[in-house]
Formats: sequence, C-alpha cells, structure tokens
Amino acid sequence: MCSARAARSRSGPSPATARSRSRADGTLLCCDLNEEWTAIARRYFGRAGLAERITLRIAPAIETVRALPRTPEIDLVFIDADKTGYRAYYEEILPRLRPGGVIGFDNVLWGGSVADPSDTSDGTVALRALNDFLVRDQRVDVVMLPVADGLTLARKR
Repeated sequence: MCSARAARSRSGPSPATARSRSRADGTLLCCDLNEEWTAIARRYFGRAGLAERITLRIAPAIETVRALPRTPEIDLVFIDADKTGYRAYYEEILPRLRPGGVIGFDNVLWGGSVADPSDTSDGTVALRALNDFLVRDQRVDVVMLPVADGLTLARKR
C-alpha cells in the first residue's frame, strides 16, 4: 500500500512514477512485507532521483497507517494488499485523507470471482462486502473501473 502527500502504495516502479508526478514538496510512503521486492523498489526510487522523498516501511500496512497522525493531510492512497484487510485500511485511512483525496483499491473484480455467488473464499467475500459498502458510503464518491482486474476509486467528500 502507498499513500502520498500529493502522492503514498506498493513497492516497485509505480510509486516512483506517482511521486515524480506529484508536487515538488510531496512525499510518498510505501508499505510492504517483502524485503526482496522492496530492494527492487529502492533501486527504482534511486534511479528516478526520488529516494529522499519516498519512505518504505517493512511492516504490516495497517500498523504503519495506524501510527500516522489522524489529520487529513494525505492526497492519494493506492491499496493492493491482502484483500481481507481492505476495509480496515479504508477505515484507518479515510480520517487521514484530505477532502478531495482519493483512495484506489486494486483487484476489486478479483478475476470475476466477486460476481460468482458460489465463490465463498475469504478474499472474494471481503471484496464483495467492500464493493457493496463503498457504493453506499456517504463519505465518498465512488467509481469502479472495469480495467484489468478492476480498480475502484473513492474520492472523499
């Protein structure tokens, strides 16, 4: 997961791209659990000249988010993590997101499984519940884009 002050998601070249397109004083916070992947990410951050503006935390994302100030200063969050944790990430991030800020949720169609009522796996059930919840949540405006494996964007009102 990354979150940004004018840009923060998962490790790899994408966070470097997001950070490079954000405002000059923006920062990026990335959370991951895998040292191997984060080593690759750090190389991309360095190549992009952004290593000083990107913080990479090797820890469960929920712990990292809970440790952040509960002030609305985050502009953008991209969540691509354990699907059963998406709702908890959302509830922890929303108070920290400025009005007009956006949370992106990756893989919300889950290979079509969310539309298959016979699929009762934990990840599928969690994504189905998240999708149903977000569309009714009055704190955000939401759109689901049927690209790749599905991307939901929730904009804080």
